[in-house]
Amino acid sequence: MHFILIVVQIVAAVGIASSSIYYLLCLWSASRFLRERTAGQVARHTPTLPPVSILKPLKGTDPEILESFRSHCLQDYPEYEVIFGVCDPDDPAVDSVRVLQQEFRDRRIHLVVSPEILGANVKVSNLTQMLKQARYDHLLINDSDIRVEPDYLRRVMAPLAEPHVGMVTCLYRGVAAATLGSRLEALGISTDFCASVLAARQIESGMRFGLGSTLAFRRSDLEKIGGFQTILNHLADDYELGKRIADLGLGVKLSDVVVETYLPPYRLRDFFVHQLRWARGVRDARSGGYFGLVFTFGILWAWLAVAASRGAHWAWAALAVSLLLRLAVALVVGWNVLRDRQVLNYGWMIPLRDLIAFLVWVASLGGHTVTWRGDRFNLKDGKLTRIGS
Repeated sequence: MHFILIVVQIVAAVGIASSSIYYLLCLWSASRFLRERTAGQVARHTPTLPPVSILKPLKGTDPEILESFRSHCLQDYPEYEVIFGVCDPDDPAVDSVRVLQQEFRDRRIHLVVSPEILGANVKVSNLTQMLKQARYDHLLINDSDIRVEPDYLRRVMAPLAEPHVGMVTCLYRGVAAATLGSRLEALGISTDFCASVLAARQIESGMRFGLGSTLAFRRSDLEKIGGFQTILNHLADDYELGKRIADLGLGVKLSDVVVETYLPPYRLRDFFVHQLRWARGVRDARSGGYFGLVFTFGILWAWLAVAASRGAHWAWAALAVSLLLRLAVALVVGWNVLRDRQVLNYGWMIPLRDLIAFLVWVASLGGHTVTWRGDRFNLKDGKLTRIGS
C-alpha cells in the first residue's frame, strides 16, 4: 500500500506540474492577445469593405432569439444581406424571421426552406442549399444564438482585405440563464474553453480551426476546399472549415471582436449531454490534444496529491498554487479578454465545473453516441451517422 501511495503521489505531482505549465501558457497567450488587440485598436484603419452574405442556419428557437437576429440587422456596414435557412417550413424559428422581415423592410433578409436533407449534419445541409441564394462573394456564418454589436461586421470583415487571410473567427462569452447547468456552461466557456483556444493558437503559431460563433471567408476559398458538400457528415463543421482553409496555406485570423451566445436554461443532465457531445466532437477532431487534456486538471491532481500524501505540506502548497493559477486564468481570460462580468459572480464554482469537466472527459472516451438538438447520432472519425435511419 505504501508503494502504491508513493506512485500515486508521483503521478499527481506530474499532473500538477503539467497543469501549472498549461495555466501559465494560457496566461501568456491571453496577455499576447490583449497586446495585439490594443495595438490593433491604435493602428485600426478602414479598408475597402466588400459586400457580405450572412448565412444563419436555424433549427428550433434559442433564448432571446429575436434580439440576436435583430442585432445582425443593425450593422454599421455599407452593404450586406442576411439569409436564414430551415429544413422544416413549420420550424418555430420561422416566426422570428417573419417578424424581422416586417421590421427591417429596408434590409435584404431572406428565408430559405430546404426540405431535402443532404447529409447527417442538417446545419451543413441547410448551408449547402442556402449558398445558392447568396449574391455576394464574401460569406459569414454564425450560430443562431449569437448576438453582436453594431460594429461587428465591419471589424470582422476588415482582416479579409489581406490576401493571406483566409478566414476570420471570434471568441465568445455565454450569457447564462438562471439554472446551475447554464451557469456552469457559461463559466466553462469563459474560463476554460476560450483559454484553450488562445493556448492552441500560441502552440500552433496561429489558428488552424474556426469557431461557430463566427466564420468569415471568401466563396472562392470555399470552392477550393470542395464546398460545404465535403463536410455534410461532420459534427465539428466549424473546425473542419477552418482547418481546410488553413490547409490551403491561408491564415485563420482570431478577431478582436467578442460575441455573445445566450444559453438555454440547462438542467444538469442537459448540460452534461451537451458537454459530452462537444467533448466527443473535439476528441475525434483533435485526438492528440484532447487526450492531453488529462494533464490540465490541476485542482483535481492537487486534491489527489493531498489525499495520497495524507495531507503533506507540499501537497497543500501545490493545491494552493493550482487554485491560484486556475483563478488567474479565469480572471485574465474571462474578465480581461472576454469582458464577462459573470466570472466574478460564478467563479467560486470553478472547482465544481472542473470536476464535471473531468467526468465528461472520462465519459467521452467510452462511447461514440452524441445527441444534437434532439437527434441521436453515432460519431466515428468525426463523421455522423443518424441512429435509427
